[in-house]
Amino acid sequence: METLLHPPRTLIEVFDMLPEGTLAELIDNQLYMSPSPLFEHQRLAKLISKQLDKLVEDTNKGLVIYAPFDVKLDSSRNAVQPDIIVILKSNPDQIVEGRYAGVPDLIVEVLSPGNRDHDLITKKDLYEKFGVKEYWIVDPETKLALGFSLVESRFTKIGDRIGRIDSSLLQAGFEF
Repeated sequence: METLLHPPRTLIEVFDMLPEGTLAELIDNQLYMSPSPLFEHQRLAKLISKQLDKLVEDTNKGLVIYAPFDVKLDSSRNAVQPDIIVILKSNPDQIVEGRYAGVPDLIVEVLSPGNRDHDLITKKDLYEKFGVKEYWIVDPETKLALGFSLVESRFTKIGDRIGRIDSSLLQAGFEF
């Protein structure tokens, strides 16, 4: 066991010290931890990731990254692990010390039974505040996909379909 020479003084420092793969998020300087996702959550996230790969990576428009992967929205109070992020080539932000520092262009969250409000309210508000251009929330039980696009700094609903995402940002849609 390693001895800490300088104990952490902020929650972001605690977050940075967590072991790799820890499912944790820091939202408005509050630490949230969760268990591993269930099978259907992961299966659906994989299906959506594969479709986004075809639309984004195979066409050389950007990158698709899936959880667990830290996204530092700012340097001191907000670090999340979205299920899927899309970073378009036009996005000026970058990978810093193995983590993404900035705001992804598109985020997809697949709901889990124990944290529905976390994705539907807490993270939706956070992503809106930081200027995520498009946010999709998918329910693995019903396959309902709710989509939001940032218009004048506010999320506007752009999608509400079963088993389908129609991205205005990517100007394409797909079924899952």
